[in-house]
Amino acid sequence: MNGKIIINEERITAKEYIDFLKRTDLGSQYPKERFEERIARLVKNASVSLAARNEDGLLVGVLLGLTDFAYWLYITDLGVDREYEGRGIGKSLVKTAHEKSGGEKDIAVYLIANDNAIPFYEKLGMEKADDVMQYNHIEWTEFVVE
Repeated sequence: MNGKIIINEERITAKEYIDFLKRTDLGSQYPKERFEERIARLVKNASVSLAARNEDGLLVGVLLGLTDFAYWLYITDLGVDREYEGRGIGKSLVKTAHEKSGGEKDIAVYLIANDNAIPFYEKLGMEKADDVMQYNHIEWTEFVVE
């Protein structure tokens, strides 16, 4: 586990992402409704798709996001395998996504943070915002990917 971690732009498969979700705290952020179908759309259509892999090729970190490459980046998913937390992978994924989207001089970053993740994002210099609007009428039955 002390080996090198490589981050690349990569389109991961839904199957690999679902397996990854079982090893992270992201596995409880999705609704049960049409889960596999919607994950397949997510990994196919994210405009930013970064994978962090260990030396054996195991997926140990993921960042998925949407960007216009001009003004903003919305991070939809950021997760690190529980066994690899605390090694700077999440921070590196955010930094890489910000750079690939256009850099910090041009790109504002937005996301919805799980309460447990707020200290992590604050360490990255992020602040809570009050200027976000929401329209949400989707079906949502909570479950945990196992």
